[in-house]
Amino acid sequence: MQYTLISPTRLTPTEEVDFDRVADLQAKILLGGRWTVPITVERNALFVMDGHHRLAVARRLRLAVMPAVLLGYDAVQVESWRPGETVTPADIFAMARSGRKFPYKTTRHVFHQDLPGCDVPLDSLRCAVPAGHAPSQIASVMP
Repeated sequence: MQYTLISPTRLTPTEEVDFDRVADLQAKILLGGRWTVPITVERNALFVMDGHHRLAVARRLRLAVMPAVLLGYDAVQVESWRPGETVTPADIFAMARSGRKFPYKTTRHVFHQDLPGCDVPLDSLRCAVPAGHAPSQIASVMP
């Protein structure tokens, strides 16, 4: 499995974030100067499965691209963090298409295989345009 570089502007968040957590994560990423955890994205609709806080950081930093793993729901199990609440992939697709978002900590995605890490210098994500591609296109990168 590999990760991909994709423009954060192409991605659709489906869940609200905790802005204090976004600020803490942003400080950690800036301090390290590297992006080390790709987000997970539904491969066709391009909505975020896991990594809403990291997407918020990428947008705050105005990154041109960010690491993401593109997956389908055949490789992911969906649960809810909220006791007694059920969330299905169909619910998530509907929410993504509606333009609304689930409350913070509603969806939990469980991945059937280990996800790749990454170690990308932050500066290379600020103005990265993959060779032969427009900024809005996807470029595959090996971890």
